[in-house]
Amino acid sequence: MPINYQEVFTQIQSIGAGAKERRKKKEEAQAQARKLLEAYTSQLDVLRAKVDSATAIDANIRCAYPLDETLASSFDVQPASVTPTLIAADGSQINPDRHASVQFGLINVGAITMKLNSGEAPEIATESELLFGDDLLPNGIPLSDGMVALKRDLAERIKLDDLSKRIKGDVVTFTDGPIELWGAKGEDANSYEDFIKKYLTVLSRLQDRGVVTAGYVDKPSADLVVRLLEIATADNEQLQHLREFHPLRAVSDRWLFGEKENPLLKPGHRSAVFKIQSSSDKRYTGALTLHFFYLNVGTDGHPYPVRVEIPKWVVEDKEKLNLLHTVLVEQCRMMGSRPYPYLLHRAHETAVVKHEEKQQIEQLLTLELRKNNEDVDDGSHKQSAKDLQGRTRK
Repeated sequence: MPINYQEVFTQIQSIGAGAKERRKKKEEAQAQARKLLEAYTSQLDVLRAKVDSATAIDANIRCAYPLDETLASSFDVQPASVTPTLIAADGSQINPDRHASVQFGLINVGAITMKLNSGEAPEIATESELLFGDDLLPNGIPLSDGMVALKRDLAERIKLDDLSKRIKGDVVTFTDGPIELWGAKGEDANSYEDFIKKYLTVLSRLQDRGVVTAGYVDKPSADLVVRLLEIATADNEQLQHLREFHPLRAVSDRWLFGEKENPLLKPGHRSAVFKIQSSSDKRYTGALTLHFFYLNVGTDGHPYPVRVEIPKWVVEDKEKLNLLHTVLVEQCRMMGSRPYPYLLHRAHETAVVKHEEKQQIEQLLTLELRKNNEDVDDGSHKQSAKDLQGRTRK
């Protein structure tokens, strides 16, 4: 049967009826967030002490941790003193599909290297890893979609490391999404620990060579700074139950720094740099400690804050921090009215795996296995039914 549009329409009407009340609550929370930001903008010692008190109760609290720049800081882009080489990497994957006739996965990483102001054409590199057999059973456990994504993230950073080794001079690298690898639960936990060790080793190699590296988070939904403001207002009792304490739930960092009528950040400006307080602190330590700032890559009247994640070694070198700031602003301006780093866009185009490519790999693998007298299963009946022309439902 098709979608019951009458039921859906009734629910949509109910959602619309509550819009006025939701908007009122949201606007009140937004106004409160701005007042708190102004009140605490210079009280960095107070804020750090409050977060320390909160994490003493729950070490997994996730929020911004202020350093030495006021909360309402707005730093304009400065001319870079060097001309760097840029490397952007992005990855895509094919997840194992139990309904397919043959089980396999694929990690495909695309990378673009460009020497600024050199007149040289960007260099394109791709690397594809086919996952088959024992690759799909790490530690004897079937490879989950989440673990394939972790392998992709690790492969992206390894590619940046490999390409930057041969380059002399200043190098700036970036990927799409956070630097922080998200953990795995349950049966994947042991495999995740293996990934994180390899990942941290790669980050350390980049640090040793002085390579600037960053993660670019487009349209971030996080509330790291807003969460800091909530913690600042919590009393002793509320600190004991912070996971239920969300007076500013309707407010995002993206709104806080990019409110359309009065954005905290002007076009091209970055915010203060904050440390990320999270459960990852025990893994990302020393020079690898994770930090972030917000960057308005939009224009007057059309602010567009993004979050940029960086390790501590970039934070502590102001020239590297400024170089990254400059590069990202210039890269985003190259994309016109839809700001996004040009090289990341090119890397994504290179890395993306199309549906017909997946089908071709499956056919080639099936033919090779049969040629070598290995049994190949049929696809599931469910998948056959879904593939029937004209079928649109599961």
